[in-house]
Amino acid sequence: MSIEAELRAEFDRWERRETTVFKVLPYVLLAVSTAVTLAQPGEGASVHVPAVLGLTVVVTAWLFWFHTLHPEWHENLPLMGLYYTGLLMLAACLVAIAPFYGFFIFIGYPQALQYLKGRWRYAGVAATAVIAAAAYLGGIANIMAEDLWWAWLAIGLISTVLASFFFYFAEMADQRNDKQKRALVELHKANVKLEAALEENAGLHAQLLVQAREAGVLDERQRIARDIHDTLAQGLAGILTQLQAAEQTMDEPSALHHRLTNAMNLARESLAEARRTVHAVGPSALAEARLPDAIGDVARRWSDVHRIDAVLTTTGDPRPMHADVEVTLLRAAQEALANVAKHAQAGRVGLTLSYMEDLVTLDVRDDGVGFEPDAKRANDSTDGGFGLAGMRQRVRRLAGRLEIESEPGGGTAISASVPAIPAGGER
Repeated sequence: MSIEAELRAEFDRWERRETTVFKVLPYVLLAVSTAVTLAQPGEGASVHVPAVLGLTVVVTAWLFWFHTLHPEWHENLPLMGLYYTGLLMLAACLVAIAPFYGFFIFIGYPQALQYLKGRWRYAGVAATAVIAAAAYLGGIANIMAEDLWWAWLAIGLISTVLASFFFYFAEMADQRNDKQKRALVELHKANVKLEAALEENAGLHAQLLVQAREAGVLDERQRIARDIHDTLAQGLAGILTQLQAAEQTMDEPSALHHRLTNAMNLARESLAEARRTVHAVGPSALAEARLPDAIGDVARRWSDVHRIDAVLTTTGDPRPMHADVEVTLLRAAQEALANVAKHAQAGRVGLTLSYMEDLVTLDVRDDGVGFEPDAKRANDSTDGGFGLAGMRQRVRRLAGRLEIESEPGGGTAISASVPAIPAGGER
């Protein structure tokens, strides 16, 4: 059980006990006063027993009707003010004929706290103190016989001051208890809301975990698709190109040998890259060289295979970059060169690798036939279509930017820019 629940339970227990005492106390004091009055041997003869018993029955009925039988009336201030006034008048009559009912008159204090509000409470306290002072002096008959009017007024005044003093602190304690109960209610509501929020957060967390898993699966699928395209698909396309060229040079042994050698080398490289893809290992070119050297080697081998000039220029301060940055730019170079070989009919390709303070940029320009960048491409065509999309996905994963500039007959320029994340840095 929480501390808040324990405090609420403790307040509930005290409130039940207090309510029980307030309910029973008037009847107990009335019974004690009646018993003591009737038990006095000397005084009992002078007490008019029928009057005492009759008033006691009336007071009991008055208490039972307002105090016990109709608790729904307790919030009706005018009605309970009438009840309290009648109770004090009946109690004053009992004290007048039997001073030992001074025990009962004490009930005026807690009943004033329970049923009166504001200044009316202190008026009830003053009236109770004056009636109690008469009981202390032996009743009205004794005051008149002994001429104790000033003593009655003095005792009544002192009793009123003392009772008001203690009553004030009792009222403050009661108000403090009310504030504490309200605070506990608000705390309980806040705890309920917090528990609901925690349950909702737990549900959201579970949903996020599911979404993260799905996103991870999708990201892995996209990675495999990109790597397969960058390795197997491009390798097979290169092998097919070399075999087709070899078929056309069957009567030229040297050229045939050259084409078959290129095809076998492409097959070996594609197989090695496929294995590295399965194990999620970076490209072999980057495992053995820095990024400018790796891209330069790719450009040279591509140029040898396709008989197209490809020149790499490096600007800025070449420095080791995060593995994802280098893989993205290397794959962008491979894809751009593959597209040139398949579509551009170019005679020359220029690659520029630029190291800047915040960015690393790869620009690939060719003098080929160009194309319309906004034209819709068939993603399921044998010529590809996934390559540029995969390149764009790679660049965007690093919060980079891919720009394509081309027009029919005007060549093509592809620019891939990614943040310059140093090796060992966090993405």
